[in-house]
Amino acid sequence: MSGSGGVHALVRRAHEERVLAILRERGGLSRAQIAARSGLSRTTLSEITSELLARGAIVVVTTDAGERAGSGRPAELLALDPRSGQFLGVDLGHTRARVAVADAAHEIIASGVEEYPAGSSWPRRLAAGVDLVDRVAREQGVGLTALQGIGVGVAGPDPAGGSRADVLAAFAERFSAPVLVDNNTRFAALAEATIAADRVPAASGEPEAGNARPAGRAATGSAVAGHEVGNLLYVRLADGIGGGLVAGGRLISGAGGVAGEFGHVKVDRSGAVCRCGKRGCLETVAAVRPALAAAGVRDLAELAARREEPQVRAAMDRVADALGRVLADAALILDPEQIVIGGPLPRAVPSIVARAGAVVAGESIRLGAGPLIRAARLGDDDGARGAITACFRQSPLLAGYPGVPRPRPSGSPS
Repeated sequence: MSGSGGVHALVRRAHEERVLAILRERGGLSRAQIAARSGLSRTTLSEITSELLARGAIVVVTTDAGERAGSGRPAELLALDPRSGQFLGVDLGHTRARVAVADAAHEIIASGVEEYPAGSSWPRRLAAGVDLVDRVAREQGVGLTALQGIGVGVAGPDPAGGSRADVLAAFAERFSAPVLVDNNTRFAALAEATIAADRVPAASGEPEAGNARPAGRAATGSAVAGHEVGNLLYVRLADGIGGGLVAGGRLISGAGGVAGEFGHVKVDRSGAVCRCGKRGCLETVAAVRPALAAAGVRDLAELAARREEPQVRAAMDRVADALGRVLADAALILDPEQIVIGGPLPRAVPSIVARAGAVVAGESIRLGAGPLIRAARLGDDDGARGAITACFRQSPLLAGYPGVPRPRPSGSPS
């Protein structure tokens, strides 16, 4: 986006977001009241509200006829449309696509999941994600004509058999909103950082189930919406192992987009060959399939049911120890405030979090303190939610997120 037309589009987007923020905070308001709060001229505001009405972002809820004194035409009161999706988050994982839609109040109003076989081609996974968005909108009665942003998370630095350009093209062709693409686990890290201070146990209470608190480190905080942890390290144990780093409140991608790939840190030089081509990566030990094989169980349900048996517990202890060694090294280098461990494996065996936390605590060199290690609080929709969070943070003046180009479909308005 360049030239005077691009600047005009950015300024217009900023005006739209200002109007939506006022309505999100105040509820039904007349155009005159919105103009007074926004500082926009009546002409500019009329253009903005007309566009938002046409897109379905806002609706006319009533008039002020009952409150007016004297004659004069009643003024329309405008409000956010509660069924209008403003932000779309998509997570294209190894075995399923997940979708979440948020309204202008930043509340999730629709969501869904579509599973596909492991090893499905990239075109099939991408098509499943786009089709799922349409199905969720249709079945749950959500409008997508007023989208302000779309975040799409993909597994790995680049999807196997495809590229992020494919994602941009597919979603830009279907929708006219700006699209940003990043690793789905990094998006999950951003989501966990955003909710990190909510529901944190008081220092005098017990830790949440599955949390590990190193000696000398008390969890503090209060349930304040929107409060964030500025420095957080996240790792997810699933079909693969990925991670993310939030530093100074910002999601870190790295120079090549591979920051947080903890799954490919070597833990056993004589170990199994990893899908990345190296030998003995953490993923060959602590991803779901090798963990199930080591425990001698068929699936996660059986693992959860038998996790206290000696053979199974010993296998999970080895997983936790390998994970803990990788996280301990990362903690010494990055010095995070919190380390969050998520994914289906620690949900099935919560003791993995506590044991890995003990390893990290044992390696800490900070006097009397170390990072708080806890289980993830979000479920499998964390990547989609984090993608929406990244959209929230997209400045209309392009300050902030290390994003990607914002193509628009042919013929769409600037």
